[in-house]
Amino acid sequence: MSSHRPLSILYVAYPLLAVTPESAGGAEQMLLTLEAAIAARGHRTTVAASAESRVHGRLLATGEAASGPDQHEEREREHVARVLEYLRHHPGEFDLVHDKSGSFFRRTGECPVPVLATLHLPRSFYPGNAFESLASNVCFNCVSHSQAKSFVALPSLLGVVENGIDVERFAFTEKKQKYLLWLGRICEEKAPHLAIEVAVQAGLPLVLAGQVYPFRYHQDYFNREVRPHLDGKSRVRFVESPLAEQKLDLLRHARALLLTSKAEETSSLVAMEAMACGTPVVASRRGAFPEVVAHGETGFLTSNVDEMADAIARIDEIRPEACRLLTERRFTASRMAAHYERLYSDVIARAANRAAA
Repeated sequence: MSSHRPLSILYVAYPLLAVTPESAGGAEQMLLTLEAAIAARGHRTTVAASAESRVHGRLLATGEAASGPDQHEEREREHVARVLEYLRHHPGEFDLVHDKSGSFFRRTGECPVPVLATLHLPRSFYPGNAFESLASNVCFNCVSHSQAKSFVALPSLLGVVENGIDVERFAFTEKKQKYLLWLGRICEEKAPHLAIEVAVQAGLPLVLAGQVYPFRYHQDYFNREVRPHLDGKSRVRFVESPLAEQKLDLLRHARALLLTSKAEETSSLVAMEAMACGTPVVASRRGAFPEVVAHGETGFLTSNVDEMADAIARIDEIRPEACRLLTERRFTASRMAAHYERLYSDVIARAANRAAA
């Protein structure tokens, strides 16, 4: 239980898909973990998300999840309008809005309560004008130090809160099986096709597990780069939208997790989850991956496919116990929640000072 007074917090989720334990996106998984940890600290939580989302506290359903390709803009407009409408009709219900959607913060001038917006994406992924003409009631945080370097000029940036996971959900397993795992959102920038190349070079089977989002370019990428390898002739198996227990089983028993993203990733929940299970991680040396994976201790950082395949040959050098211990030390949900709780108090105090000025 927190020593601070209980707060009423509205979390605004990414609008496109339902938020569930099976969600492929890191932002959705991090929201679920944070919301549960904040509720455990005595606060009241509400999540604005697509219908059929499964959250710890109360769900404010903002509409149906997208059912076809390229409906993001329409769904986002509906989502934001529903949140603003609710806030207008329920003044005083919330102490703070925590924006996890990546876009709601642009409408905070219409929001009657202070807003903390967590930036989950690389700076280049946001529209060029996204941070112009910001309202005075919004503050920001980043999720890694490498990400924060590209946001140093952003007004009201309160610092970095590293992501965390509910470590106890991920059972430690020392004995591994002979397959490699790639897990996440299937799209070109995440580059599962590179994982296929690594597995071929390493001479090991590969499990690709994840979700193809309803964007046309994601679906075209899957059909072009991934589907041809699922013909039964190669040793690539696809697990589409794995259930939470399937995902846990895959993470526990993989010989190694591959992180092949070509983007400047800002964090990696799946790396934390794998390490909690005692599973080493072989990652590209870019973005925040070096902040999550300890080279030579919990996995290897590499520069290309050849180096990844070489790292797989050395994977027995990584002790599963070291992976678990690092996760318990650095990436727990309780640590993350305590840090956000301090930011909530800061954001609310700033708003009170502005009102009194």
